[in-house]
Order: sequence, then structure tokens, then C-alpha cells
Amino acid sequence: MKKVKMSLITLLMVLGVILAGCSTESDKSSEPVAKENEVNKSSVETKDTSESDLETIQYYFTANEGGSISKIEAATNKVVDTIDVDGVVHNVQVSPDGKMLGATVILGGGEGHGEESYGESDGNDSHGDSHEKSNGDSSHNNNSHGVGSMGKALFFDTDTNELLNTVEVGSHPAHFVFTEDGKYALVTNTEDNNVSVIDMKSFTVTDTIKTGKGPHGFRISADSQKAYIANMSEDTISVVNLELLKEEKRIKVGSTPVTTGITSDGKTLVATLNSENMLAIVDVKTEQIEKVEVGNGPAQVYIDGNNKFAYVANQGTEEVPSNSVSVVDLVEKKVTATIETGKGAHGVVTSSDNKRLYVTNMFENTVTIIDTKQNKVIDTIEVGEMPNGISIMN
Repeated sequence: MKKVKMSLITLLMVLGVILAGCSTESDKSSEPVAKENEVNKSSVETKDTSESDLETIQYYFTANEGGSISKIEAATNKVVDTIDVDGVVHNVQVSPDGKMLGATVILGGGEGHGEESYGESDGNDSHGDSHEKSNGDSSHNNNSHGVGSMGKALFFDTDTNELLNTVEVGSHPAHFVFTEDGKYALVTNTEDNNVSVIDMKSFTVTDTIKTGKGPHGFRISADSQKAYIANMSEDTISVVNLELLKEEKRIKVGSTPVTTGITSDGKTLVATLNSENMLAIVDVKTEQIEKVEVGNGPAQVYIDGNNKFAYVANQGTEEVPSNSVSVVDLVEKKVTATIETGKGAHGVVTSSDNKRLYVTNMFENTVTIIDTKQNKVIDTIEVGEMPNGISIMN
């Protein structure tokens, strides 16, 4: 009996060792599988990231008054294409979905800002006599752009550069802006003192809204409800209701407002005052105005996505060009940095992540790229002749 018990005990011990060995081998064999799965998962993630990067290639575009549009890859800051256009390309904007590029083109003998500039701080501005009110006329309606500078709005595919549509607008079209909801595109007609409203479904002008004299640069609120249009020849901002499609009122801001910006919450409006070398900061609710001194001959302004800074491009004139961007803190209402650019800084835009600032330099045919964290120039690239407006894909 003892022998039988011993045999059973021995057998159980042997089985225990075998089972333990199997368990150990099983654990060991599972380790490579787990590691292989991790590697495979990592490969998939890397592949997905790579594909995602390819799908989200960003471009920015410059409107070149010499008769072209430069298409630049944002990751490399290399010009990848030049779109030739018959006429003076004044302004561009990428649609909210990034699929389309809009541009304003002045046909025939019209002139752009390179020839006319915006004027000097003494108020003798060839952009109009908004500094000289005695005769009540504006050179926008006389000879600075040529008589009857009829224009068009062009629509391009941002991927293929194909011209999708052409829409006739008014005399001397200036700036082009899409509404955020994608319903409309608006174009200011400087010589006609109005703005064309283009329906994006039909690509037709469905309304023409009266503004102040010399409407030029503008921005549209994030909710697509209001357009704020700078009237250079009467020192006001037209507030246009885009639901009712009519001008609600005008806010007097100062001498020769060139373009505007509006914070995403719709509470703060800004306007460059070319003849005063100031940025007007307007409380939309109270219409109280504070002014911040910037560089000589400020042209365009762009508010970053955080509503913290307004970047002002100081152009000066062709004879006495400026070459800087003023960084204005909208809370402190003061300039916190001045960054040197090329001659004739004009158009300005930030990347969607607010890390980069892009500035067109009209009198050097270049774009300056700035690191906004360091407020430092990191690159300068050559584009087409006399770059004016600039826009980037979101």
C-alpha cells in the first residue's frame, strides 16, 4: 500500500512539473505575439499618421498684382505652382472648407496698390482724398485706378488650380471674403461704393449692398451674421447685416481705414488707420474706440485664433516703404513687439494653429514667415510680382 501511495505521489509530482513547463512555455510563446501585435499596431498608427499628413497638406496663396497667384506649400514654404491671371489680382481667400480659392481681379488698365500705395502719414494719400475733404471726391472715383476698372471674382479649385467659375462684379473690386457658413462670397467694389453678394450655389450676384465711400478691406463675423467693411474715403466702417442683406449703420473710426478684423466672439472690432498710423480698437457693443500707434502706413490687419493679438502690416509707400509688423495685444491695447519684414508689408495671415505668421512684401515680391512664439523671422521666400492679399487653408 505504501508503494502505491508513493507511486501516486511521484506521478502527481511529474504531472505538476510537466504542467508547469507547459504553462511557462505558453507564457513565453505569448510574449512575441504581444510584441508583434504592438509592432503591428505601431505600424498601422504610423501609416495612418502618414496618410493623414498627406490628406491635410496645407497651402497658402498670394494675390500678385503683376497678374498671377502663387501657391505655396505651408510645410516647406516652397512655391509649388503659379496660376497666371489676366488682370491685376488684388485679393484672395480660401473657402472655409479649404476646397476653393476666391480672387478679385481688376481688368484692363486698372491699378493696384503698388502704383497707388496708401499714402504717407502727412495725409497726402493717393488712395483717395479722404484726408482732404474740401471737394468731397475720392480718387477711387477718378483716376487712381483708371476709369471704369470693371472686375471679376474668380473661383479656383485649391487642389488642381482649375478655374471653376467667373463672376462679374463692380468697378475696382478690392477684397473677397467667404461667409463661414459657405452660403455667400462678398466682394467690395471700391469705385461703386457697394459690395457684391455672390450666392455660392448658383455663382451669381444676388444682391448689391450700398456702403460708405471707398469700401475696401473687410472681415465677416464667425457666425456669418455681420460684415465689417472699411470705407477709406469717409473714415467709417459699414456694418452690413447678412441676414437682411443691408447696411445697418456706420461707425466713424478715424482717417483712412484700410481693412478690419473682428474677434471670433464678435465683441472687438479693429481697423487700420492708414493716415494716422494707428490701429483703432472698437468695443462693438458700446462703439467706444481706443487707438494704438503702429508703424508707418498700416495696411492689413489679422487677429489670431485666440483673440489675443492683432498683427498689423505696415506698408508705407513705394517711395518711402515701411518694413514691419506691429504685434498689438488686444487686452492690454499696446504694441508688444515690432518685427522687421521686407519692404511694403501688406497682406497678413496666421496659420490655423497660430504658430506662424505670413506677410506679403509688395515692393520686394516676397513673403516673410514669422514664428509667433518668438516673434522672429524664420524664412523669406520669393513669390510673384507685387504680392498683395494672402490666405491660408485651415
